[in-house]
Amino acid sequence: MSNYKKIAIGIISVVFFVIVLNFGLNFWIKKQLPKVIHEKNNTAYNIHYEKIEVSLWSRNIYAETLLIHPKNQPKNSPKKTGIYSKIASITIKHFNIWDLVFRDIIKAESITINKSKVILYKKNNTLINNSKSIRTEIVEPFQKIVAVSNIYLNDGSLDVVGLQNNKPLLNIKNIILKLEGILVTDATLKEKIPMQYKRYVLVCDSLYYKPNAFYHITIGKISTENKFLKIQNFAMLPEYDRRNFVAKLEKEKDIYTLKLDSASISKTDWGFKKDRFFFNANSVVMHHFDGNIYRNKMPKDDLSKKQLYNSLLRKIKFPLKIDTLQILKSKLVYEEEIDFTKGPGVLNFDQFNLQATNLQSGFGLKKAADLKIKVNCLFMKTSPLNVDWSFNVLDLKDSFHIQGTIANFDVAALERFTQPYMNTSFTGTFDKYHFNFYGNDTNVTGNASLVYDDLKVKLYQKKHPEKEAKLKTAIANLILKNDSDEKSKKAAVEIERIPEKSFYNFLWRSIAESLKKILI
Repeated sequence: MSNYKKIAIGIISVVFFVIVLNFGLNFWIKKQLPKVIHEKNNTAYNIHYEKIEVSLWSRNIYAETLLIHPKNQPKNSPKKTGIYSKIASITIKHFNIWDLVFRDIIKAESITINKSKVILYKKNNTLINNSKSIRTEIVEPFQKIVAVSNIYLNDGSLDVVGLQNNKPLLNIKNIILKLEGILVTDATLKEKIPMQYKRYVLVCDSLYYKPNAFYHITIGKISTENKFLKIQNFAMLPEYDRRNFVAKLEKEKDIYTLKLDSASISKTDWGFKKDRFFFNANSVVMHHFDGNIYRNKMPKDDLSKKQLYNSLLRKIKFPLKIDTLQILKSKLVYEEEIDFTKGPGVLNFDQFNLQATNLQSGFGLKKAADLKIKVNCLFMKTSPLNVDWSFNVLDLKDSFHIQGTIANFDVAALERFTQPYMNTSFTGTFDKYHFNFYGNDTNVTGNASLVYDDLKVKLYQKKHPEKEAKLKTAIANLILKNDSDEKSKKAAVEIERIPEKSFYNFLWRSIAESLKKILI
């Protein structure tokens, strides 16, 4: 036999052996996969599929129409509990043959999940009872069957439903997720985030979240990639109208209606260190924030002490730092109502812009730069208002410095607030009002100055608030100094803080005290 024939026979034998081996392994793996997924599935979930294909040449696995549900679902129970999922298809790329044959685990380069719908039914109305449940109920079971370096999710959805009232706690639609460079070890499984990863991209274009019984949150779109996050069309809305909301309050409390066109957070760094959450960001920029704060005086007073912002930030129980916070082209409205008969008093802050630097918690700090806040806006839609405010989160006396100036203010614009709330209206102009206050947790001292013209007051009857109390009005205008004669009139201010009231009540009382001294 010639050498050529020997070589040819050798090649043919090798090819035949490879074909037989491939056929044998393919047959073995197809028999082994159902065992891995069903018989040797030590997780708490059953997995069913309609079709599965295996290619040893490309080392890919393709499965269609997967259904996942808990193994131990109580019999004869009308309510489901746990995770239920339906997946249109899954592609696992470049799996390790020997891990599958000898270790009963699908270890691969990546898994791509298409059109996944996941529903989590919870016995209570808490979204996450314990961060460890993410590890024990999701990551660990998944790792027992499939271990991959990259996860790709296309067109996913997630629903979390509370079984107490069978209403959604969380709903996220049209999820696109790329999670690359995944590492799961015994060490990472002990962490709050039970895996490490190098890169991630997350996009979803619809989110609904119900944090409590009084509010729900919606977001039109979320997109985040590594160290950047952007959200669009954010809203936090009350669950009830004002009458019903107030009826459910045990104590006096603000009702918030918040909307936001967009917000972006850049150069973020977040995670856990020794089970302690931390969050740092270079900047947070919000565009077209529309905030309404409503307070009704009908519920009984909340007599607990109200902390100033130094204390509130100092007592946050995790490291938080935002170098710069900006709120641009926004609007704030404060409404206060004694009852539902007169309508609320209203204060408007339009074209609202804020910049804050060195915003941080006091957790773990021995030294901190002052938090500095600058605000400019139009007060009551007409008058420029500028405010500078600073304080240090580590100051145990909760000291602060705030100063501001308002110009060309037509005081008649306050009628929407003063008439229903104080039974009073004014006419005249504040050409320029400036205040400069230093305060802490117990008192404020400082001064204010005012230039004003042709100031007059009108008082209304208590029983008939639409009618003027003419005698009281005449007496008040006799006492009132109605003109500053183009000179700046000044007054020193010193008042004690009411601990049960907020910082803004403290500021408002300081301003009112200065105006009282200047005008009367």
